[in-house]
Amino acid sequence: MRKVFYSFHYKRDSQRVSQVKNMGVVEGQPILSANKWEEVEGGGEAAIKEWIATEMSGKSCLVVLIGAQTAGRKWVNYEIIKAWNDRKGVLGIHIHNLKNLNGDQDTKGGNPFGGISVGDKSLSSIVKTYDPPYSTSTYVYSHIKDNLEAWVEDAIAIRARY
Repeated sequence: MRKVFYSFHYKRDSQRVSQVKNMGVVEGQPILSANKWEEVEGGGEAAIKEWIATEMSGKSCLVVLIGAQTAGRKWVNYEIIKAWNDRKGVLGIHIHNLKNLNGDQDTKGGNPFGGISVGDKSLSSIVKTYDPPYSTSTYVYSHIKDNLEAWVEDAIAIRARY
C-alpha cells in the first residue's frame, strides 16, 4: 500500500478528508484534531514546516483534496512545492460533493496547481486533477475509492518523467 500525504483546508474540509483517508486504499498521515493542529500552529511557521516535513517523509505522493477554498492557501501551496521539489508524485481530487457530517455538500474549488510554476510551465499543465463525475455523495465516494490507488501510481509515474 502506497503512503501519501494529504493536503487540504482543515477547517472547511476535515470531515470530507476523513472519508477519503478511511477508505483504506492508500495510507495517509494521521489527521490531527483541531486541538493538536492549534498546538502545532502555536509553534509558528518553523513548527508547521517541521510537522509537514516529518509527516511527508517516507511518503511517495501528495494528494491535494480540493474543497471550495483549498486553492491558494499558504500551507497547501507550501506542501505542493515541497512535495514536487522532493520528487514525490502530486495529484488533486475535488471532494466538494462528499457530504460533511451535517449532510452538506460544497461548491467546487479552483485548481490549486494553477498558481504554481515549475520552470516555464504551470504545474496545472503537468499534475492531474480529478473531479468525480457524480453529484451524489455515495457515488463520489465510490469513484474516489475505486480509482485512488491508480491515480497515485499515475502521479508517481508523471513525476518520474519531470
